[in-house]
Amino acid sequence: MSSVADIINSMNTRFDADAASGMDEIFQFDITDGDAYHLIVKDDAFSVVEGTHDDPSVTLIMDGETMVGVMSGEMDGMQAFMMGKLRAEGNMMLATKLSALFPN
Repeated sequence: MSSVADIINSMNTRFDADAASGMDEIFQFDITDGDAYHLIVKDDAFSVVEGTHDDPSVTLIMDGETMVGVMSGEMDGMQAFMMGKLRAEGNMMLATKLSALFPN
């Protein structure tokens, strides 16, 4: 199984710049059993920064296993949300764009 660090590293090769065109958003990942990261998506580029952002567009709160499952496509994000394994704060609809930004 991949780790959260593996998923973060894989984002570079999976990023779809076309899907990010015109975006200016901050995705905060709070991993309850690990570290926090935030993803800055601006126009057709992105960067990942360790730590928390002061004003994210959306904050996703989950454990590491859930993040790996959702970001790898092994677990449906909406299903994880409905099961209580994933919480979202802020612009929750923005979270649904992650699969387009980082296709499997």
